[in-house]
Amino acid sequence: MVLTALGCNLAWGLVDSVMYLIRTATERRRKNTLLARLRTTHDASETHRLITDALPPLFAAIVQPAALDALHQGLLTVREPTVRLGGRDYAAAFGVFALVVLATFPVVIPFIFISKIVLALRVSNVLAIVTLFVGGFALGRHTGGRPWVTGLAMSAIGVVLLAIIIALGG
Repeated sequence: MVLTALGCNLAWGLVDSVMYLIRTATERRRKNTLLARLRTTHDASETHRLITDALPPLFAAIVQPAALDALHQGLLTVREPTVRLGGRDYAAAFGVFALVVLATFPVVIPFIFISKIVLALRVSNVLAIVTLFVGGFALGRHTGGRPWVTGLAMSAIGVVLLAIIIALGG
């Protein structure tokens, strides 16, 4: 069971690191597509729409046409970023892999020390929920929200997901 749990942790680390690389390449391709469209579009209202669509909603809601024109002119001078993944991208993906494996390792520990599998599984579930609370608490602090509320919300989400997983046979 320990080997299965460790294998699962490694598998999710691999999946998350590959998804990181896919997201990175996708975002770069989207930026290149935006730059190409801005270079070929000569209609001011279309360039404004393209730029505001690329902005976070908070900024897009307040940016003025003159600022959009300035952004357009600045973007025309930008060199297209390479879509190709490089060493830094792979290093970051390895960081994602390591973070996922290390973050999920505590849920493996009960299987090392508890011989009754059902008990080890439930202790593992409790550790996962506690880990979600700690992560939610940290997220609440990071976002300037209410850490206790965010931590409890993350734990509640974990409990609901755990109930669904158990109901599905997990």
